[in-house]
Amino acid sequence: MAGLEPQHINWQVSSNRQAHHTDQFSSQELIVRRGQPFQIVLTVSRSLNSRDRLEFTVTTGPQPSQAAMTKAVFPLSNGSGGGWSAVLQGSSSNSLPIAISSPASAPIGRYELSLQIFSQAGNASVKLGEFILLFNPWVNVDSVFLSNHAERQEYVQEDAGVIYVGSTNRINMIGWNFGQYEEDILSTCLSILDRSLNYRRDPANDVAHRNDPKYVGRVLSAMVNSNDDNGVLAGNWSGNYTGGRDPRNWNGSVEILKEWKKSGFRPVRYGQCWVFAGTLNTVLRCLGIPSRVITNFSSAHDTDRNLSVDVYYDPMGNPLDKGSDSVWNFHVWNEAWFTRSDLGPSFNGWQVLDATPQERSQGVFQCGPCSVHAVREGDVKLEFDTPFVFAEVNADRINWIQDVSTGKEKKNSVDTRSVGRYISTKAVGSYSRMDVTEKYKYPEGSSQERQVFEKAMGQLKPSASFGPTSAGRSEAEEQEPSISGRFKVTGILAVGKEVSLVLLLQNLTSEEKSVKVNMTAWTIVYNGTLVHEVWKDSVSMSLGPDEEALHPVKISYAQYQNYLKADNMIRITAVCKVPGEAEVVVERDVILDNPTLTLEVLEEAHVRKPMTVQMLFSNPLDEPVKNCVLMVEGSGLLLGNLKIDVPTLRPKERSRVRFEILPTRSGTKQLLADFSCNKFPAIKAMLSIDVAE
Repeated sequence: MAGLEPQHINWQVSSNRQAHHTDQFSSQELIVRRGQPFQIVLTVSRSLNSRDRLEFTVTTGPQPSQAAMTKAVFPLSNGSGGGWSAVLQGSSSNSLPIAISSPASAPIGRYELSLQIFSQAGNASVKLGEFILLFNPWVNVDSVFLSNHAERQEYVQEDAGVIYVGSTNRINMIGWNFGQYEEDILSTCLSILDRSLNYRRDPANDVAHRNDPKYVGRVLSAMVNSNDDNGVLAGNWSGNYTGGRDPRNWNGSVEILKEWKKSGFRPVRYGQCWVFAGTLNTVLRCLGIPSRVITNFSSAHDTDRNLSVDVYYDPMGNPLDKGSDSVWNFHVWNEAWFTRSDLGPSFNGWQVLDATPQERSQGVFQCGPCSVHAVREGDVKLEFDTPFVFAEVNADRINWIQDVSTGKEKKNSVDTRSVGRYISTKAVGSYSRMDVTEKYKYPEGSSQERQVFEKAMGQLKPSASFGPTSAGRSEAEEQEPSISGRFKVTGILAVGKEVSLVLLLQNLTSEEKSVKVNMTAWTIVYNGTLVHEVWKDSVSMSLGPDEEALHPVKISYAQYQNYLKADNMIRITAVCKVPGEAEVVVERDVILDNPTLTLEVLEEAHVRKPMTVQMLFSNPLDEPVKNCVLMVEGSGLLLGNLKIDVPTLRPKERSRVRFEILPTRSGTKQLLADFSCNKFPAIKAMLSIDVAE
């Protein structure tokens, strides 16, 4: 009898990818999800008889082994167990339809499939080809299973979104192109894993651990920043971004990931927290781990694990760049959805992963996965990095006044409520803001919230140093202040306009008080980095019993225009001193609005039909704006991104720029634009476009 030889394999790419929810990826490879069968049709040289035996082998990684689950050998059979299997689905002569199944705990990544044929006339062995295996949120035995259809659509399949930025009194949102289906993004995401420190140290062990979303998430949180491993993005919060791009100018992750690969895996410059989070979100969704982007307003960066953040001022009202603790106007991280077999079922669900390099964890700039439930309950001893995340949303803020001439510091006030506000993410299926603060903590001021804080404090005690109590410090006698103050905005906050506020001071007693007030205003970066002092003023006021008085604050455009960063943030501080009492510090960060950038479509959108979009922008200033560049991108709307040089605009001149896009996929797609020039470093616009087939 003639030997049995394989002649052709049909991977049935299109139907398999549809069944596995991978049909949107632009590459033409077979991409399937674990724990779910895929179909192939094998054509052989003659029909099978009872003595023919077919055996399949799958391997992944450089040193595949059965013990590590990176290699499996399995026969063609009539039924499947829980592991890898190949089941014959009935056959007509020499065409064999076969269902290949993988276990729901298989490592993800690039696999090779080969076939051994044992027949009377001899044995043959042949490589059939490659496929990519991803996590599977659609099957309930996978550790990333997400039961809700709308949530899977949002957290796995959605390739565009919004990220919240700004401050507690001014929440803004920017669009972000995740673009996980774009050409080459999946292979770049797999390259990220292959370039990690873990892989370099022990490739076989690393690949074996890729079955576990906890492990993969932690590796990715280290690799999306470049600090230890030449990962994807170099962070920069200095306000000076020469040699790279201002972090505010990115519209999404696609360009970043492509540039990283194209440069031979050299870190892309520059990122800040939302850029790290947007990029990590792309990689997680791409590999099949449900994920979302989370913004925490008034976010603490506690460097010494004592759950308090020390903030310093001098008596003149200047914020001091001193100590390593800080409170960021906002900080952005990710949540990924999976089970925690290491912690127990009550800690399943959303897990914090943070790729922004803030603190080392096990010697590397990585953070998480940290169970959101563990943060809420104060279980800070649980893995990974729970004390750090707990402090970001719960730390107490301690203000200190330092006399620069003597070096003496005195504790001024403790604020237990200002950190961790309006924790936000995009709602499922819409562009509204969903507040998830109650998932991270009990209501501020509630008895549970203080109990959880005490519990966390107790678990951290051995390593906690309770605030700096070194020489040169004095704790102020805790007496209630006799005055209170706040800043109130009285004008329009817009770049190019005068910033106008009033300082309201109230006498809380029935005796007259005289107050000396020292005020400063600094331009800042959103994490509190001081850029430049732009204004200062001192005033003495006397307040009658229970009187409220106001003092106007005016900062002209000329004073701040050369020092404002793309964050458009100015921090105004007043240190108010009543003789014989502790100073009262009043602070307000204001964000100035950019002029509006408008995008409009001029016709209906159809797949593979070019269409025109126009951008409108008016220069609001009394001076020209030059070096104008418009950057546009949008997954499914144009390949790559467009960069358009816009001519200099005269004072008050209006610009109209038209450009063409070519939709490639139907559905609602997001077009993103960033307009930059010498006076406005980053103006954003986004437009949802419904594309018909």
